[in-house]
Amino acid sequence: MKRELVTRELTTEGPRRVRPSGTPRRSVTVNIAESPLAWLHARGHLPDRLFDAGEQLRADYERAQLSPSITMRWDPVRARSTAADRGLSAGERQIAARARFYGALAAAGKGLEDILWRVVCACEALPEAEKSLGWPTRSGKLVLRIALERVADFYRIR
Repeated sequence: MKRELVTRELTTEGPRRVRPSGTPRRSVTVNIAESPLAWLHARGHLPDRLFDAGEQLRADYERAQLSPSITMRWDPVRARSTAADRGLSAGERQIAARARFYGALAAAGKGLEDILWRVVCACEALPEAEKSLGWPTRSGKLVLRIALERVADFYRIR
């Protein structure tokens, strides 16, 4: 896992909470390179099986080069190949990853692919994903777990 640590000042939440004058400002060190999935796993909200399923889904998303690009890519794609990809050309590996990615989304089921894509592939934080999908607060974690269970079954992760 990549580490990119930065120090951020803690802010008070809400309009009525004001820092009394003369009190020192508080700060916290955060890893901005940590994905929302890794954050949930590191704090015990996701077991290893579900974290591995999410990482496999993101790896297939990146191998399939499904993320939008604004300009031409000049860097060589160096994604690790899986055992199933050995002996395939670069284009065939990309097609195989795309098929696995869409197969995993289909296995998750209708209505669950949105939360999977937002949190796992687009690295959107869970509260933002819930808000943009119009879901109640704290409902995303449960739905994400259900989706990742189905994805883990698709990838045959035990």
